[in-house]
Parts: sequence; structure tokens; C-alpha cells
Amino acid sequence: MSIHTPKIEKKVTLTTIAKMKGKEPITMVTAYDALFAGLFDTEVEMILVGDSLNMSFLGKEDTLSATMDQMIYHTQAVCNGAKLPLIVLDMPFGSYSTVDDAIHNATRAYQETNAQAIKIEGGKERAHIVEALTQNSIAVLGHIGLMPQFLRSDGGYKIRGKTKEDIASLVSDAKALEAAGIFALVVEGVKEEAARAITEAVNIPTIGIGAGNVTDGQVLVWSDMFGFFESFKPKFVKQYLDGAKQIRKGLEAYRNEVKGREFPSEEYTY
Repeated sequence: MSIHTPKIEKKVTLTTIAKMKGKEPITMVTAYDALFAGLFDTEVEMILVGDSLNMSFLGKEDTLSATMDQMIYHTQAVCNGAKLPLIVLDMPFGSYSTVDDAIHNATRAYQETNAQAIKIEGGKERAHIVEALTQNSIAVLGHIGLMPQFLRSDGGYKIRGKTKEDIASLVSDAKALEAAGIFALVVEGVKEEAARAITEAVNIPTIGIGAGNVTDGQVLVWSDMFGFFESFKPKFVKQYLDGAKQIRKGLEAYRNEVKGREFPSEEYTY
């Protein structure tokens, strides 16, 4: 049974998110422009400006060719549209390969946008980079499990946490990242048992995507959840709106009215 929750009325901060651990589920969606960010403004605690824009908006096959300039441009737009959610810039592939690169690019993210945090993918092998960032006053959202930026090196999208050994490895990653200073952790594409073990092992909120209903929050790509992205639909995506069909229906009505000289009628004419 669905419940009706109140709108968000004040600015969400890192402290807000930390206090929600184990108490109230966190809602998070992606956004890439001011228009949709404005629509999401009072509805979710967090907005991720995801490198998924490379697929949703540029028509690429994966996220890997997204650039820092693109991420900054889209984050500026999202920050113009949404004022209340905590906004996170997704660091693109290659922008945090070394500590120096990570600090340079994350500093750009902070100086050139109003994002309150950045997100990077990787487990314990990236803990030293996370630590360097957090020591330089940059808030970091971690990301483990199925990681799109590891697509080619992993040989495709693979669900994690199918064995006890892999669950232990994921828990170890989560603990290492928490120790390095992340404020929250995205857990993607893992078995529910693994997501539960990770969530119970750390004191920071976990945000699931394809990780079952046991994490401290959920995140979805907006074009997936609203039925606009039609190339494929992951198992974990629930479509809350049939967006593409509704757009086509509206366009068909517009085309028919223009062709039939019904639009613009006197009502829409000076």
C-alpha cells in the first residue's frame, strides 16, 4: 500500500542524509537539465547528475565517453532548476584515475557548479582517492557492485553478490570506502542478500539500484522510470509513467491538427 509523504520544504544537506540512515528511506533520481530538475525539486532528497546522460541524451552505447566539461555543463543546469535536493555530480570515466586528477577535476566540479558532492565508482582500490578528496573538503558518494564505468574491463554488466566470497568482498569494499570518508554509498546490481549485508555493515546510508528493498534508499534514472528510454529496460526498473507513448500521442494530435488547419484556431491567434 502506497503512502502519501509530504513535499520537501527545506534544503537537504549531507547532515540530513546521514540522519536518515535506518530511519526514513532516501529518494534519489537522475536529472540532466534545469527543466526536469525543477519538476523534481520538492519530490526527492537527492539528484544525481549521472554520466548516464551519455546514453539517455547523446545516444551512446555506454557511459565511458562522457567528459568533465559535459558533466559540469549539465550540473550547472540542474543546479539552476533544483534548489532543495542534495545535488551530486557523477565523475566521468578517466577523471579520477589518480589522486592528482581526482582533486583537480573534483575542485573544478565545486568551483564551477553548486553541486554539494561528487560520485565515483570503485571499491577498496579507490579508497586512497576517496580519502584524498574528503581530506580536501570534497564530499564523496561511493558506488560499488555493478559499475557501468567498469563495463569493458568486467566483460559486460554482471550481477554481484552471488557467492559468500563475493558478498564478503563487497562488504570489505564498503567498509574501506566508509573509512575513507564517503557520506553515502550507491549499491548497484547486487543480490538482495549482499545489499543487506553491506547496509548492516556500515554506518552510512546505502542507496540501492537493482539491489532489492533492503538499502537505506533508492535511485533510478529518470528516463527509465518515466518510460522515455526505450532501447532496453533493466529488470530492476519500474516504469511510473508511459512517457514515450504519451509524447507520441500528443505529437500525433498536433500533426493532425496542423495538417487539417485546426491549429492554430481563433483561440490561439492574435
